[in-house]
Amino acid sequence: MKIGELAKRSGLTAHTIRYYETIGLLPQASRDRSRQRDYDASILTWIAFLRRLKTTGMPIRGMLRYARLREAGHGTEPERRALLEAHRDRVRAQVAELQACLLALDDKIAGYAAPHERTDDDDVPIHERRREPARARPARAR
Repeated sequence: MKIGELAKRSGLTAHTIRYYETIGLLPQASRDRSRQRDYDASILTWIAFLRRLKTTGMPIRGMLRYARLREAGHGTEPERRALLEAHRDRVRAQVAELQACLLALDDKIAGYAAPHERTDDDDVPIHERRREPARARPARAR
C-alpha cells in the first residue's frame, strides 16, 4: 500500500510515517517501479502497537530501543519484556494518580451540585471531612 493509504488506515500522517521510518521506528519500505514507498499491510499491527506505547507516554527513545530489540529478533525477548514491564509499572502509577485526581474532581463537582450544603471547608474533599456522629434515636416502647 502507498503511504497515503497507510496514513489513512493507521491514523498517522504521511509526514509522521516518513519520520518514523527515518529514525528507525518503522522499517524502510520497499519501493515500487516509480520509487514510491510500498508498504505491506502487516505494518499496521506494528504501528498500532507504537501508537499504544506513545499514548501511554513511552518516550521515543524507549520506543526506538524496543524497535531495535525487536529487529534484532530471537534472544532479545527478556530485554523486551523487561522494557515493557518497566513501562507498565509507570503507566499503572500514572493511572493511580489520575484516579486520585478524578476523585478530587468528583468531590469538587459534588460540592457544586448542592450549593446550599456548602461549608467553609469546601476545598477539603468530601471523603476527608469530619462528620458529626449520628444521633441516637429514642427507643420505642414495646
